[in-house]
Amino acid sequence: MTAVADKTVLITGGGTGLGADMARHFAKEGATVWIAGRTSKTLDAVAATHEGIHGVEADVTDETSVEAMFDFIGTPDIVIANAGASSSAPFARTRLEDWQAMIDVNLTGTFLTFRAAIQRLGKDRWGRLIAVASTAGLKGYSYVAPYAAAKHGVIGMVRSLALETARGPVTVNALCPGFLDTEMTERSIANIMDKTGMSAADARKSLERTNPQQRLIQPAEVTAAALWLCGPGSEGITGQAISISGGET
Repeated sequence: MTAVADKTVLITGGGTGLGADMARHFAKEGATVWIAGRTSKTLDAVAATHEGIHGVEADVTDETSVEAMFDFIGTPDIVIANAGASSSAPFARTRLEDWQAMIDVNLTGTFLTFRAAIQRLGKDRWGRLIAVASTAGLKGYSYVAPYAAAKHGVIGMVRSLALETARGPVTVNALCPGFLDTEMTERSIANIMDKTGMSAADARKSLERTNPQQRLIQPAEVTAAALWLCGPGSEGITGQAISISGGET
């Protein structure tokens, strides 16, 4: 029996990338996993990889949709707010709707997910709330100010909620990976190519250079940290923003 074998896990944004990797690993460890997202096709594809994975369509930016998601799946023991998106533009050319879109999915989506979870968990039930933030929540990057602002907000929210839950059996933490080897980074590479004329290899290397280890972070490394936060010995880890970035500062 593993630490999560008898647990129910909700992973938002679970149809692709890091969320899909987390779903497969938590299910392999014996958890019942619910993956949420807006596209049934990608959810179904991930659910087909393991009998312990189930999909539920939901939009984390919509309060009613989030409430309906929790009503449908019940109260999960572990909630991983992974749904997110990124975009880039010079600050002076960032439109209000672009700003709002980054806040809505990355910050408000995490708020709505965690609020619904904490309302159902109450004060006495064991739980783990994990937000997937980013190194952009710990520092600034050029051309992604709205994304960085949203992720900074996620970390502030995590630290505040952790203080509210500190006397009970719920911990609240954020995982802050650097550039990940996922579809989201592939879109960033395509954007760099379009804006600069770089080759795919050079655009990829430009992202790898942000990591002192000169590489992209693998999803499995972030998944391993999430599993650790759900296992024995992690009870005192709460309110933390854990950087998984090869030493990037």
